[in-house]
Amino acid sequence: MEFAETAKKLKEAGVLGLNQRNGDFILKYNPRRLFPLVDDKLLTKNLCGKVGISVTELYAVIEIQKQIETIETLLSQYRDFVIKPSRGSGGEGIVVISGKIKELYRTVNGHLMSLDEIKQHLTRILSGVYSLGGQPDKAIIEYRVQFDPVFEKISYLGVPDVRIIVFLGVPVMAMVRLPTRLSGGKANLHRGAIGVGIDLKTGKTLRAVWRNSVVEEHPDTGNPVEGVEVPNWSRLLDIASRCYELTGLGYQGVDLVLDKDHGPLLLELNARPGLQIQIANRAGLLPRLRAVEANIASLKTPAERVRYAQENFGH
Repeated sequence: MEFAETAKKLKEAGVLGLNQRNGDFILKYNPRRLFPLVDDKLLTKNLCGKVGISVTELYAVIEIQKQIETIETLLSQYRDFVIKPSRGSGGEGIVVISGKIKELYRTVNGHLMSLDEIKQHLTRILSGVYSLGGQPDKAIIEYRVQFDPVFEKISYLGVPDVRIIVFLGVPVMAMVRLPTRLSGGKANLHRGAIGVGIDLKTGKTLRAVWRNSVVEEHPDTGNPVEGVEVPNWSRLLDIASRCYELTGLGYQGVDLVLDKDHGPLLLELNARPGLQIQIANRAGLLPRLRAVEANIASLKTPAERVRYAQENFGH
């Protein structure tokens, strides 16, 4: 009886479940042939460059083992950088280097790595240890984001990012993901980061979800997470909306970061975004998705789609 009552309440609240997300939206609106455009971060970067969407600067692509042998010369050009698998997911295989101490590289969470350990990590990336399906991969070395100071009091070590769910080009729900000590400084909810809902109309943060519980403060800093105004909010929504034409995927998660010097940067796209964003917003996705389906014929441009979202999906 308790399960039946819970299921009924969730349905009444318009909460989108995993099976319905997969059947009614991902299967229906995301052609399988388009998945590589978002599953491969290198492809995504190239696409963005062609349409003028700013991304994190690419320093190098490591494709073969021979390149790893001379990696020290390349890395010596940069004070800090990020190493990530091109086809990784969920933050797996990402190493963020914040500086160097003599011959050792310091990661963002304070660990030290030798050059040999860096090389070993690159080798694991090429062999497909972190890639979708375990297929051989490429390693990306790129600019390390210096996050906007607005998040300084509500983040731990790593770089916060903004996840926006976009349906047929309409932003329908958003949250900012804040790294914690538990998440190792990474903005991944399944690792222990916080997801804070964002009011689509104003760009101000709402309450948060942490490990499936609603919280009002960051567990490490103790500062309230509600009421923070996300800078460049209209621009973030515009970029997210334009990603529909960029990939052709009807249902996708758009992940962006706010760099203190470069402004909004697109980090990556996701063809199977998770559903915890509903807890962070204390709202269900389903009514918003159905509303978009009913009105999409009249929403032709990114500007029209963003305006519709802000007028109809604000808190």
